[in-house]
Amino acid sequence: MLTPLRRWARDRRGSAAVEFAFVAPLMIALYYGLSETTIGMMCDRRASHVAFTIGDLVAQDTQVSTTEMTDVFNVGKTIMTPFATTTLGMRVTSVKAGASSTTVVWSKTSGSMSALSGTVTVPTGLLSTGDTLIIAESTYVYTSPVQKMLPTPITFNQKFYLRPRKTTEISFTS
Repeated sequence: MLTPLRRWARDRRGSAAVEFAFVAPLMIALYYGLSETTIGMMCDRRASHVAFTIGDLVAQDTQVSTTEMTDVFNVGKTIMTPFATTTLGMRVTSVKAGASSTTVVWSKTSGSMSALSGTVTVPTGLLSTGDTLIIAESTYVYTSPVQKMLPTPITFNQKFYLRPRKTTEISFTS
């Protein structure tokens, strides 16, 4: 009776299957977590690139029109490809520093963002009285395609401040 019991205790034929059963859920969770996080990081980087690029395109001009802004926003949408652009919001705003406050000269948007008006706050030391600045912003809501490790959407917000390059103030013509 002891011999079959000892043989069974020393038998290792099923140990790989048991070890796999313990390790597989951890490895699958790690795979999903890494893939979802990597895709999310790619979306964040692209949203940042969108904000900088749309601001840079406007800052290189002397005046912009509605048609040019449509083209600039289309460039932003192209940068986000192959990700969905339905949750992409973009805003380009020209501001001018006064003696006591910074006011919006013009603001154009695409997607979910609304235009700015009135006064805005910019980081200290960025503007002197009479200076103008382009504020380019993007927002993107990333929803994981798998939703295993990141079940809720994440919103990425990016903002860049750029000085006009060819003129002191970029005007808008409709």
